[in-house]
Amino acid sequence: MLIIGLTGGIAAGKTTIAEAFARRGADWVDVDHLAREVVMPGEPALAEIHERFGDSVMTEGGELNRAALRQIIFDDARARQDLEAITHPRIRERLMQRLETFSGPYALLVSPLLLETDQHQLVNRILVIDVPPEEQIRRTCERDGVSETQARAIVDAQMSRNRRLASADDVIDNVGSFHVVDARIDRLDLFYRQLASQYNAHE
Repeated sequence: MLIIGLTGGIAAGKTTIAEAFARRGADWVDVDHLAREVVMPGEPALAEIHERFGDSVMTEGGELNRAALRQIIFDDARARQDLEAITHPRIRERLMQRLETFSGPYALLVSPLLLETDQHQLVNRILVIDVPPEEQIRRTCERDGVSETQARAIVDAQMSRNRRLASADDVIDNVGSFHVVDARIDRLDLFYRQLASQYNAHE
């Protein structure tokens, strides 16, 4: 199956765009959703995270305290690497299982870290959802209730906009009216269906 890797910075609108493709018949999987699944209570990864980072990253109800863990790994590169060593193999395993269940004309692999991890090796094309950094910051503040300083730090910590765009096969500029963006999705959906037909013919 033709797999499109869909990525973009924080608050670029990745999920909204993926849902728009899904309404046109594409299958999709969001790696962020899988990342939440693998750390649910009862999952081996949560037990390992608890053992590595201690009680401070757990809630009284036995769930992962995401805010506390986020603060730890944001300030400590080694801690972030340790977390990734626990979660990334499990996320990839679940991702592969999910992709095998798809039957649409093409599939979207939605991931904010598509280009920073080996996930890009699983896709045939890279679609970047692009918005200017200042718009990312505004949306992040509005959506997540964080300060402008915090939002700017998150944006700055991610892959730069220029590097992301340089890796793209396709780009959707996700600024503007819904109808303009929807027309862009229509054009790409048609293009991906044509590519999928060619791809399947060679299989």
